[in-house]
Amino acid sequence: MNASSPPAASAAAAPAAELWPGMHFLERGWLSANNIVFTRGRVSVVDTGYCSQAAQTVALLQHTLQGQPLQHIVNTHLHSDHCGGNAALQAAWPQAQTWVPPGQVQHVHDWDPDALSYTPTGQECPRFRADGVLQPGSTVQLGEHEWQIHAAPGHDPHAVVLFEPQRRLLISADALWEQGFGVVFPEVEGQRAFDEVAATLDVIEQLCPSCVLPGHGPMFHDVAAALAVARKRLEGFVANPRRHARYAAKVLLKYKMLEWQQASVQHVQDWCLATPYMQLLRVSYFAPLDNASLVQELVQELVAARALAVEGELLVNL
Repeated sequence: MNASSPPAASAAAAPAAELWPGMHFLERGWLSANNIVFTRGRVSVVDTGYCSQAAQTVALLQHTLQGQPLQHIVNTHLHSDHCGGNAALQAAWPQAQTWVPPGQVQHVHDWDPDALSYTPTGQECPRFRADGVLQPGSTVQLGEHEWQIHAAPGHDPHAVVLFEPQRRLLISADALWEQGFGVVFPEVEGQRAFDEVAATLDVIEQLCPSCVLPGHGPMFHDVAAALAVARKRLEGFVANPRRHARYAAKVLLKYKMLEWQQASVQHVQDWCLATPYMQLLRVSYFAPLDNASLVQELVQELVAARALAVEGELLVNL
């Protein structure tokens, strides 16, 4: 999703783009993060989408791999749209190793959906296993090449980005999109993290990538322009944290509507009331609004942005 509006409704995957022999970029709809698939050398996939589209993810990989066994599953971070397909891929390719960033490995082993953000966001993620860690400062082999692992806190405190220096390719996850970056979730929890977003943008600039493969949206080459957009957006959030909070609330609601496609107003209100992040945002930034009033405001803004429609008692995803 860009930093000024919630994600579009498309759930389909764009045709795979082959960046070099054996490396494929699968642009997904906003419900699932993009996949990067390597079919030569160490057969690997970076990020696995949301659980409700796990069957689609398996089918896309089967088509791309053409009968080859998947060897390696890598997650840039453990938000549900980036690892929700892990369990399905592990079932389809039991021999595949799954590596995740450090910081939450024990939560995966113990399977703590609160600590892993699934309960707080009101999202789903089937249990999966973690076999190894993507340690910043080291490298990981994807396909035929070694990729540098760089810490990328901000959107998620444990996130990493992956950089291939030969062709200067960057897998940026949600640290940088062509039109912004992901919600800064530590800020939702009351932890100051805007400085970490700025530092991660500096790291990306210093890497000087020639092509960025983001977690959402198309790949892009004008990295300077994307960094300028991201920094301008960040400046606005720093100056007005409530603006970021409203953006976060709309993104969480829109994301759930992408999953549901339609729901009654009462169902949406009930979900918001039961979702810890929505209530944390309401109390911290939008008091004295009650839950129903906050939902009404968010829905009105999403309708005005043509992200939702109201049809009688139903909200419909657009």
